[in-house]
This record gives sequence, C-alpha cells and structure tokens, in this order.
Amino acid sequence: MAMWQGAMDNRGFQQGSFSSFQNSSSDEDLMDIPATAMDFSMRDDVPPLDREVGEDKSYNGGGIGYSNRIMDFLEEPIPGVGTYDDFNTIDWVREKSRDRDRHREITNKSKESTWALIHSVSDAFSGWLLMLLIGLLSGSLAGLIDISAHWMTDLKEGICTGGFWFNHEHCCWNSDHVTFEERDKCPEWNSWSQLIISTDEGAFAYIVNYFMYVLWALLFAFLAVSLVKVFAPYACGSGIPEIKTILSGFIIRGYLGKWTLVIKTITLVLAVSSGLSLGKEGPLVHVACCCGNILCHCFNKYRKNEAKRREVLSAAAAAGVSVAFGAPIGGVLFSLEEVSYYFPLKTLWRSFFAALVAAFTLRSINPFGNSRLVLFYVEFHTPWHLFELVPFILLGIFGGLWGALFIRTNIAWCRKRKTTQLGKYPVIEVLVVTAITAILAFPNEYTRMSTSELISELFNDCGLLDSSKLCDYENRFNTSKGGELPDRPAGVGVYSAMWQLALTLILKIVITIFTFGMKIPSGLFIPSMAVGAIAGRLLGVGMEQLAYYHQEWTIFNSWCSQGADCITPGLYAMVGAAACLGGVTRMTVSLVVIMFELTGGLEYIVPLMAAAMTSKWVADALGREGIYDAHIRLNGYPFLEAKEEFAHKTLAMDVMKPRRNDPLLTVLTQDSMTVEDVETIISETTYSGFPVVVSRESQRLVGFVLRRDLIISIENARKKQDGVVSTSIIYFTEHSPPLPPYTPPTLKLRNILDLSPFTVTDLTPMEIVVDIFRKLGLRQCLVTHNGRLLGIITKKDVLKHIAQMANQDPDSILFN
Repeated sequence: MAMWQGAMDNRGFQQGSFSSFQNSSSDEDLMDIPATAMDFSMRDDVPPLDREVGEDKSYNGGGIGYSNRIMDFLEEPIPGVGTYDDFNTIDWVREKSRDRDRHREITNKSKESTWALIHSVSDAFSGWLLMLLIGLLSGSLAGLIDISAHWMTDLKEGICTGGFWFNHEHCCWNSDHVTFEERDKCPEWNSWSQLIISTDEGAFAYIVNYFMYVLWALLFAFLAVSLVKVFAPYACGSGIPEIKTILSGFIIRGYLGKWTLVIKTITLVLAVSSGLSLGKEGPLVHVACCCGNILCHCFNKYRKNEAKRREVLSAAAAAGVSVAFGAPIGGVLFSLEEVSYYFPLKTLWRSFFAALVAAFTLRSINPFGNSRLVLFYVEFHTPWHLFELVPFILLGIFGGLWGALFIRTNIAWCRKRKTTQLGKYPVIEVLVVTAITAILAFPNEYTRMSTSELISELFNDCGLLDSSKLCDYENRFNTSKGGELPDRPAGVGVYSAMWQLALTLILKIVITIFTFGMKIPSGLFIPSMAVGAIAGRLLGVGMEQLAYYHQEWTIFNSWCSQGADCITPGLYAMVGAAACLGGVTRMTVSLVVIMFELTGGLEYIVPLMAAAMTSKWVADALGREGIYDAHIRLNGYPFLEAKEEFAHKTLAMDVMKPRRNDPLLTVLTQDSMTVEDVETIISETTYSGFPVVVSRESQRLVGFVLRRDLIISIENARKKQDGVVSTSIIYFTEHSPPLPPYTPPTLKLRNILDLSPFTVTDLTPMEIVVDIFRKLGLRQCLVTHNGRLLGIITKKDVLKHIAQMANQDPDSILFN
C-alpha cells in the first residue's frame, strides 16, 4: 500500500483517485452549474460516494483467493461505478440500457410473489406520484413568490397601518373610506412621507417618498446579490441556458440542489421587488427544476439513472412555465420546443399532468385575489379585422429587430463583464444598475409600478368605469351597443400617458440590456413583453385615433362604421408583447399558446401567429441564435443544438484524434497490462475514458472503459484484497489463462467494459457523425479502418469542429 500511495503522490494521481470523490456531492445534487465564475468548490453536504465501501469489514474477497488467483469483485455493484464526474456528459445509451435491464428484472420478479408484484406496481406508479409532488411544490412556491413580491414591491411606496403584512390593494379592500374613483387611496395605507413628516403633499414629501423608494430598492438588490454571492452562486440569472445544457446530458453538480432552490426563491422575491427590469418567469422554471431534482431522490428509479432524471426535469420545466403564466398547455409546449433535448411521448403525458397540478395549486392559493393565475389576465370581445394584420406584422418586425438588437448588445455586455475587471465586482454592479433604475423610474408612474402591473395596464380594454389615464377618452355618445364602447377621441390623460409610455419604452429597452445577466435571479420574459406591450399600445392608440378621425378612408369605411368599436388598443399591446418575446427567445408555437391562454380566447390566434412568425423571421435574418443559445455559447457549455443542420463536407478522419503528427492514441490492452501500467496512464493523462484493444500491434477493438470506473474499481480492489499489488495483471477478457504459482492475483474488470462502443469508419461524413451524436446523445465515438482502431471523436471535438466551420473560436468550448 505504501508503494501504491507513493505512486499516486508522485504522479499527481490523487486528483483523479476515488478518495477525491469523497468531498464531492452524491447523486443527490448531481446537477449544478456555475452561473457566473465557475466555483468548483461548491458542493452540498451529502454523503460521499464511497459510503458503502469498507462498511463490511468481514468481506474477504467473496471466496476469491490464491487458488484461482482471479479477483472478480464486480459481481456486486461498487458504489460510484457507473456515475459521472462533474462537468461531464452522461452516456444516454448506457443509461437507457440500464433502465431497461432494471425494468426487465422487476417485471420478471413480479411473477414470483405478491410482494414483488406490489413492488412492480409501485414502480410503475412512482412516475405519476413524482409529477404530483413536483406540481404541488412548484405551485406552492410560485404562490409564495407572487404574494411576497407583491407585498415588497408596495413596501417601497408605503405601508399598511391596519396590518403591515397587507399590500396596497389588500389594505384598501376592507376600508370603509375608499371611493371607486380613488380606490387605491384609503386612510389605512400611508406613504412614507405621511409616516415620517405627517403629510403627503408638497415638494419635501415628494423628496421623502423618492428617497425611500430608492433606499428600499437598493436594500432589496443588495440583499439579493449578497445572498447569491455567499450561499448559492448558481442561483443567479434565469437558469434556462444551464437547464437546456443539463437536459442535453451535461452534469453540473449543485445547480439544481437544495441551497440553490432556497436562495433562488428568496432572492427572486428581492430582485423583483427592487424594481429592476427583470421578471420572475424564467427563474420559476429553474425553481421548478430544482424541485424536480430534489424530489427525484425519493425514488430509486430516478435517483440512480441520469437519463430518467432528465425526463422528470423536462416535466418540471413545463410546470415552471405553467405557474409563471397560468398556461399549462403552453408550459408543456415550451418544454418541448425550447428546453428539452429528449422528450418521449411518456414525458409529454407526465409533463401535462405536472403542469395541470401546478396550475391547480397556484389557483387554489389565488395569490392575486382575482381568481386568476397571473396578474395581467385579460379578455377581449371585439373581433379583429383583416386590415389589422398589417399593423400586427409591423409589430412583428419591431419585435424581431428588438430581439436581434437586444441579443447582440446584451451578449457584448456580458462578454465584457466576463473578460474585464467588471466581473469581479458583482455587488457594486447590481447596486449601480439598481440606483440608476430607481432614480429614473420614480418620476414616471409607468416605470414606478411593477412590470407585471404595467403589462396588465397596457393589456386592459378600457371600459366606462376605468380611471386609468390610458382610458381618459372624451365621451361623445349616448348609448353603447351590446355593452361595447365606440371608438372615442383621446383626452388629455391619453396624450399624457403616450408621452410617459414613450419614455418608459426607451428606459426599458436600454436598462434591460445591462440588467439581464447580473448576479441576481433575472428573467427576460416580462421585460421583453413590457417592451412589446408598450410599442403595441402606442400603435393601437394611434390606429384607434386614425380610424376615429378618418373613417371616410377606404381602409376603414368598409368595416368601421360611425359609433362602432373598431380598434382595441389592448389587443395591439398583447400582439406586441408576443412579438418582442418571440424575437428574443425565437419561440413560436409555445409562445402563441401561452398568449392565448392568457387572454382566454382562441379568436386572436391568427394575429399572434402572424406577429410571432414575422418576429422570428426578422430576428433570424439578423442572427440565428436566440438569447438562451447565445448565452450557452458565451459560457462555453457543451450543448449540441438539434435544430441546426451541419452542411459541410468533412470526414470523420478530419476531426478524430490523434491527427497526423500527433502522439499515438492512448489505449489499454485486454490482458497484458499491470495495475501500475494503468495507474501510470491515468495519472499522466486527463482523458475521460480509454479504448481497450487486443494488443498494441493488432489495434483490434475490444471495448471502451471510463476513467472514473477504472479509478474506483482499482481502489476498491486494493481495499478489499491485500494481495493486489502494482504487478497484478488486469484482464478485460471473460476468461484468463492459468498463471504460475505464487504470482499476484489478477484483476478481472470485464464488467466495467463497454463491449459495444459506437464506431464509425474514417471515411464517414461528419454530417452523419454529428447526427449520431445529436440523436443518440453520445459522449464519444471510436473511428476504425478495416477493423483497426484509428482514433476517437468526443462531443467536445464535434462542438469545436462545428465552431471552426462557422468561423468561430473553437476554444470557446470550455468543458469536456
């Protein structure tokens, strides 16, 4: 043992040894990713992988002695074998094969006894039970976040003396001194100037309210960024780029762990309440996926299989969007269209069930007190007209232009943050952006209110009783037909609101570029929708006034008669919101479904589809990547996009390693290498696995073995059998030849050998190789020529080659 330890010390083998896994998290947090600077020391306090090793002190090798001198200790699974290192890709094929073997074993045993049959039924039912728990937990957390954020947002402007836990709206609900015209004013609600200087009028009162608004915003932002920095660096950002990467098979420990869930939930409330130009919808997907990952550990089927766990995470993402927008069907389609890498039919059903339970839970909590799942639910009753497709398409063009502009500028700013000193001071950056946002936001009532309330105001279809400035029209009519108000000339309030909304639009466009990507939870759905909704409302009011004053024009007189309600500005706001969100994210089908679920009517699907497709076409013409794909590439995550076609005429031999003039491929032989030889190879290389060949001369392929499995198996053998020494021969064959007496016992490691690795010939076109990697989720593929092993192609090599063919920096792929 001393010689073995010395060999490890001399060759730096400790970094890859099994003991080094003791400090990493177990499968409980097998996904967690650095959202900012990758903190490799970030681990949850969970039992080590080798918690079972050495527990059975009486183990003597299972009858393996010097008589047959073959140590085959892998008849029973060793803890850690078959698992993955951090920042590595899972083997989808192996995981699915293991799940089929497990299911086959359970099915066969179910015929033997009643208890085994019950176990089989519970195993089949466990997936649905897990979906139920995910829906309940994510819906409950979403309700808690909504209620807390609403209260803390109002806290910046005042407090309820009748009960500090009431927000502004709830405070005035039960008041006997509130009028309908001023329903937001009641004696129980006091602004900070009323509490501090006992008056709400005059310049000094305005300054006091201004100061308290900025102070609260800075306090909330400081708490949010501090908690993220100290306790859970992974809790920043929206989380969707990392979740897409994890669902593609990448391992990021801690990203979906307990601490990330707790800190993300708390800091999301603080970040939204600070008034920054961000939303909670994207981070809610991250929160739901954290719930899914944590609950997976209650079920062996999902705890021990990474591919099955990713099916659960796809369903959790659907539940997250369901509670974010109150759109269960849209959530399922979002998971399918935008984030999921592998989405079988069974996952579709379970995603639908999880989204349904999550929406029902949120509806039961009723966080907004209006029996709706979102604050900006609206219903329009006026039909749209064919001519209006022209302004709808114009909104789509605006959304595409805004999306392309935002992606380019935001990525440039985030790259500057990563490559300069700016990234070293996240707290200062957040406080500066918060201060600028709060100082510019307070004078304008549309920037002072929360973004969700602003969108609700913009979507609103004006009625007779609306007291908003956006509904300050001159009433020049005697009756209204069917309860619908005719188009009316705009009053002073509408013109004032138009100017304020124009200023709000400029502020939102600029400040969102610098806000998204800071080290706090920040979603992009709501700010993008706000930009589009403002532009849409401005265009809608313009069209409404044009139709009122110029009814004789040919484009209006055929369908817009005198005294009719022809134009609905709120509909334009909704179409604009969909266009801008589509331009930024490149969503299409799921976006349209989410928007019509918000409005409660199918009548406006065509305008939404026209705007969404136009915005995607325009944005794609200016840049192929959506915001999430752009951030994946910026951070160097190994994500192989399934939507992009590989159209270059290169061959496998052009990409494989080793290249010409490179050192020969590092291989293991099936029956001629000692433990010391293998240890030397492991300590001198950083490869994730090694091909096994018959001999170095023949180079005939036998299989492929993973580095992690080798390390764990060798160390486990040394612990359980004293006779294993550095000169012991390792066999990957089924049978070993007889050995002379008094030679050290051999190690038989055939059970950790993949006997069917994927292989291609050296003349295989790379477009086929790329398709194989995409559709099968491979980690590596071996290259042969006439049956002889030539080289290896890894997922990283494929990503580098794709980047090189696209004239991008191939070294931007950071992870193996």
